[in-house]
Amino acid sequence: MPPRRRPDNRPPPGPSTRINDAIRVEKVRLIDHNGDNHGVVETHEAQRIALNANLDLVEVAADARPPVVRIMDYGKWRYEQEQKAKQAKRHQSTITVKEIKFRPKIDEHDYETKKGHVERFLRQKNKVKVTIMFRGRELLHPERGEAILNRLAEEEAGLATVESRPNLDGRNMIMVLAPLKNPQEEPADEAAEDTTAASS
Repeated sequence: MPPRRRPDNRPPPGPSTRINDAIRVEKVRLIDHNGDNHGVVETHEAQRIALNANLDLVEVAADARPPVVRIMDYGKWRYEQEQKAKQAKRHQSTITVKEIKFRPKIDEHDYETKKGHVERFLRQKNKVKVTIMFRGRELLHPERGEAILNRLAEEEAGLATVESRPNLDGRNMIMVLAPLKNPQEEPADEAAEDTTAASS
């Protein structure tokens, strides 16, 4: 016969969780380790059944009348819950919003430089707030700013989707790009192909 496992009396992860001897109400609704409902029983009887099964008695619904308890390996269950929490935290991604500012009369070189920053932010899974800043009489021609934003959105379609269409807010026109979950990959060895084509 395997040695009897000592009951797990470590402090529970939450203030409302009681196990084994910490359960002091007179009666409980008992669910055994197979999931079978034994109905309402005396608490000391439920504790005895758990002890004979070499498992723990865990209160799973303290607000019920009477409280619901389950027979389980509390140490194993808690370990599994901790692993699930770690896994969920590992897969959490924090989305931050980066801002890039353009001018309506931006030259091609500056445009390409800023577009490079936008692409880098998107590949880092950040949202990008793209702002066109109008000065003076530039505001009389908002279509120029909108054209820049639409061009950028079209050129970044493989990396992002437009979350907020171009919208004029005071002296600024704003568009928000959100990264795609599965962005299109850039063709590998593109530069090598170009070099081969040039030399042939």
